[in-house]
Amino acid sequence: MPLSIAIIAYGSLIWDEDCLAPHITGGWARGTGPALPVEFSRISPKRKQALVLVIDETAPAPVPTSVTTSRRTCLHEAAHDLARREHAPIGAIGMADGQRAMNCPESIGRRVNTWLAAQERFDAAVWTNLPGNFRAITGKDFSHARAIRWLQSLPRESLKEGWRYITFAPRETATPFRRHLQAHPWWQSLDFSR
Repeated sequence: MPLSIAIIAYGSLIWDEDCLAPHITGGWARGTGPALPVEFSRISPKRKQALVLVIDETAPAPVPTSVTTSRRTCLHEAAHDLARREHAPIGAIGMADGQRAMNCPESIGRRVNTWLAAQERFDAAVWTNLPGNFRAITGKDFSHARAIRWLQSLPRESLKEGWRYITFAPRETATPFRRHLQAHPWWQSLDFSR
């Protein structure tokens, strides 16, 4: 049976669709997706070692996500489209069909399926579910102070990429670290807009 499939996003996908663009339609409905716990707790090779958003079950408060519609009607095809855009294995793409969820923690699958049941537009959803890796790379748990020190240690081009990613992340993705960072004098002194 053909499905209406939501692509759920909380980070750069909203402003950088890349190769996913031909496979989605209808634009982004900002802040209308399921509330999920996300944080800037992944060090991204794709983004020059800058911090990027990931679903992080340790994040203290969920934030709104955004959704768009996949042109696909098969859940696995929609997941493969998103995996290509993310340069990620299919196992890093969460999938939910209202009953079951795959490739994600149980609590996240439950959140997405609850959201699917509460609205009429979508039958299923896919989203990026890459793991946080801050501890694996730095040897220390993610914290605001450690994350700022990580950003401060980056070479200029990497810091520029991190500034761009955090600055252009959707405004509704107001994670605790982002709010802390925006109030930090060092961060306020940066401007890579030119």
